Formats: sequence, structure tokens, C-alpha cells
Amino acid sequence: MRAETLESVEKAEGDFQTATREAAVADVPNFDAVCFHAQQSAEKYLKAVLVERGIYFPKTHDLESLLTNVCSVAPEASSLVNTANRLTDYGTIYRYPGSSSGSGAAAEALSDCTRIRAVLRTVLGLPL
Repeated sequence: MRAETLESVEKAEGDFQTATREAAVADVPNFDAVCFHAQQSAEKYLKAVLVERGIYFPKTHDLESLLTNVCSVAPEASSLVNTANRLTDYGTIYRYPGSSSGSGAAAEALSDCTRIRAVLRTVLGLPL
């Protein structure tokens, strides 16, 4: 595995672990952070696959766009389209005043991230 790919995977795992830990907090969880880190983890996993396969991608946070490129080399990822679409907005929507997520959005974001993570770790030949 390329060093750049491994670094992307490590960053993706850091975001996944942060989202998972924050989702489990009993006293005043930060649901906005769960949503944000779930999106970031998925984004970094998508980019890791592209880096590993040597595919250029523009600088973007749009998971659907990244997934389209991933599907060109990993067709099994095509099942993630709806999941990626739901997660895309979580990269920005709750980062600023005016919107806040709740437990339902956080649970959905973490579930979507977990699904993307599982498929892409398999694509990369990594254990779950």
C-alpha cells in the first residue's frame, strides 16, 4: 500500500474513532461533531482508494463526486450512492451557527460512515 494511502486511511480512522466516541458520550454529546467526523472519515476513505489506484481527483468534499471516481475502479462501491449523498452535507451544515443536529442525524451519519468504511476497507484489502 502506498504511503499516501496509508496516511489517508489513518486520518479516516481518526475521524471514525472520534465520531464513534462522541456518539457514545452519555452527558452532553456533541451530535454536530459526530456528523462532521462521520463525513470526514467517509471522504478520506474515498480519497484513499483513489490515491491507491493512482486516480486524480479534484479538491472537493462532495462524496458523490468522489464515489463516482471510486466506482470506476471498484464497482462494488456503487451500492454506496445514497449513503454518500446523505453524508455529504454533514461536512458543512452543522459546523456553523444556524443549524444543529440531533441524536437521529448523528446515528444515521455514523451508520452511513460505518457502511462506507466497511466497503472501502474491503476494496483496499484491509481488515474490518
